[in-house]
Amino acid sequence: MEGALPLGLLVLLLAAGFAEAFGIGANDLANSAGTSVGSGALKLRQAVLLIGFLDLTGALLFGGRVTKTVAKGIVPTEAFTQLEPSVLAICAIAILLGTATWDNLCSFFGLPVSTSHSTVGAVWGFGIFMAMWGKIKMGAINFKVLGKIVSSWVISPVLGGLIALLLYVTVRYLFLERAERPEKVERTFAVLQVLSASFVAFAHGSNDVANAVGPLWLGLGGVGRMTPRWLLALGGVGIVTGIVTLGYRVVATVGWKITDLTPTRGFCAEFSAASVILSASSLGIPVSTTHVLVGGVVGVGLARGMQAVDRRVSLRILASWLLTLPGAAALSITYLTLFKVVMGI
Repeated sequence: MEGALPLGLLVLLLAAGFAEAFGIGANDLANSAGTSVGSGALKLRQAVLLIGFLDLTGALLFGGRVTKTVAKGIVPTEAFTQLEPSVLAICAIAILLGTATWDNLCSFFGLPVSTSHSTVGAVWGFGIFMAMWGKIKMGAINFKVLGKIVSSWVISPVLGGLIALLLYVTVRYLFLERAERPEKVERTFAVLQVLSASFVAFAHGSNDVANAVGPLWLGLGGVGRMTPRWLLALGGVGIVTGIVTLGYRVVATVGWKITDLTPTRGFCAEFSAASVILSASSLGIPVSTTHVLVGGVVGVGLARGMQAVDRRVSLRILASWLLTLPGAAALSITYLTLFKVVMGI
């Protein structure tokens, strides 16, 4: 519980949670605003203000329910409950710092990655560390969850790209090629893009605040209980801070560097992403919003030919996806090992 922790450790835990929330905002702004900014439907400043407000609102109103499932079914509950409060807090700090380091590093280089997958990677690293420490058996770690995530690297962007490609070809045929004033069609779709971006932002705040607040609440001894609103506010403010200060780097990649976007192309990418995510959720298939959206952007680019997609940028993004799980896990283990040596946990 909060009162059982020394003040210095409590402050460090809260700071680590804020750092991870910052990384989420910095990287995931592109999920909501990348295509809208890239197509010109929203200016970057407008997108930052709108998305920041809706992310914070979603986190405060609905974020509490999601944070109860922070361990993602990877590590057994006894891995957490058997630890003393101070040791549990230190382990939570290592998980948060491992995730935050990876997310912020990728954001700095403009690489859109799944912040959910980096959280899973850091928790996975914690499980490996606990097994090496002799606290749990290696076989107790649920590696099937990781298998599902790896399969989603292929399934989700391909589905997003295919649906976006087909949708854009249809929109181009039905509206753009038959319109006397194609620019009027683009203006209409620009309005639709603002609405879809707003919906994605609200949903993002309600769901992904768990990646920061979940491990934080875990470190405070709140596993299995509803997260207090002040912690959701801390996570929401951290996300907004990341959006405002560093979010533009990943927005530039998604909005401009992969392919040229117009409002119709951007809308098709966003709509396909929403369709795939909702369908996957109903079937219980884990997918990443980032992966599906990037796949959608590539898909609308391919509708105009291979030359319309920057392959060098696409390969850099793919490499960052492949490295997210092991990278976040390695960072988590590194922090845990460092704390074990320095603090004697």
